[in-house]
Amino acid sequence: MRVQVCIIGGGPSGLLLSQLLHLQGIDTIVLERASRDHVLSRIRAGVLEHGFAELMREAQCGERMDREGEIHHGFNIAHDGVLDRIDLYKYSGGNSVLVYGQTEVTRDLYEARDRLGGKVVHNAADVQPHDIASGQPFVTYRSGDQTIRIDCDYIIGADGFHGVSRKSIPKDKLSEYERVYPFGWLGVLSRTKPINPELIYVKHERGFALCSMRSQVLSRYYIQVPLSDKVEDWSDDAFWDELKRRLPPHVATELITGPSIEKSIAPLRSYVAEPMRYGRLFLAGDAAHIFPPTGARGLNSAASDIYYLYHGLVDHYKKSDDKGLDDYSQRALARIWKAQRFSWWMTMLLHRFPDRIAYEDRLQDTDMAYLFSSEAAQRSLAENYVGLPF
Repeated sequence: MRVQVCIIGGGPSGLLLSQLLHLQGIDTIVLERASRDHVLSRIRAGVLEHGFAELMREAQCGERMDREGEIHHGFNIAHDGVLDRIDLYKYSGGNSVLVYGQTEVTRDLYEARDRLGGKVVHNAADVQPHDIASGQPFVTYRSGDQTIRIDCDYIIGADGFHGVSRKSIPKDKLSEYERVYPFGWLGVLSRTKPINPELIYVKHERGFALCSMRSQVLSRYYIQVPLSDKVEDWSDDAFWDELKRRLPPHVATELITGPSIEKSIAPLRSYVAEPMRYGRLFLAGDAAHIFPPTGARGLNSAASDIYYLYHGLVDHYKKSDDKGLDDYSQRALARIWKAQRFSWWMTMLLHRFPDRIAYEDRLQDTDMAYLFSSEAAQRSLAENYVGLPF
């Protein structure tokens, strides 16, 4: 089989790129090692930048998102017993974010690929890129007892942090930057009305918390926990009790609790791999970078990668112009590092670090006080949260 672009990874990044390229007449195939049901069972963040939402609309996948997504013009930070609001609309020049679950984004993209007859292969075992430094790369995968070869012009590695794509780049050609945080987030999904119309981030002496949502009847809550904790250590009642302790009393009284329908602990990590291109292989999304979820940069940063790749590939095939592909890694990384700075800052501002000295605690308190005393500081937060320009 031959296609112009072979995409490894059937998450939202790979599917979005495949859909956008298909609409431009560029032939693609997506290889996903898991089943479609498994991909759609993943519970992920759901705060979308305005730029990501525009990409979904351009991909003809935005109808349900626009109908069911929750437009948020701001969010709240609870600290020192009070609730302060960041006015995103005011301080970002009229922009906002859209709360719409990543699972729903992926579902919409799958349905769009189905409508157009897109080639998406699930349960693709032993996927392996070959000859990526040459002008004739190819990818192999196994289906049952058969090994299938796909010849292509370019390979896109959108297969996540543990995928094969990044590992296919020679180690001496790759620089990796990483910080692992000494805590995780315990998340609970419940069929309950959200505690507030907008998200609430919580800074508390017992640790961070977040009150989020998937819809008006589906809530997502998180609390900071030690990495040594296990899901089994936390009953639903224990989770709700701890969340209430971290919320201001007047907010905690509004919390509606219920049985969890999903519960998990996610460790926090910051990671960047450079460069994001080697030969005919391009990395995108979690294959190249990981963010703490504090600033909602993960999926949105993957979307910026797709934006640059999409335009670079279209220019290559339509105009014989390779500048977008040649500059891809540099342009993508410039935005990635800005997003890394923002997510790191949000994480440092809101979390309780177990080994932090009293001096650092005072600096954290001062940073919070400065944020709500300065319109310039709130403007900086807002423009980063709604998404920097592509």
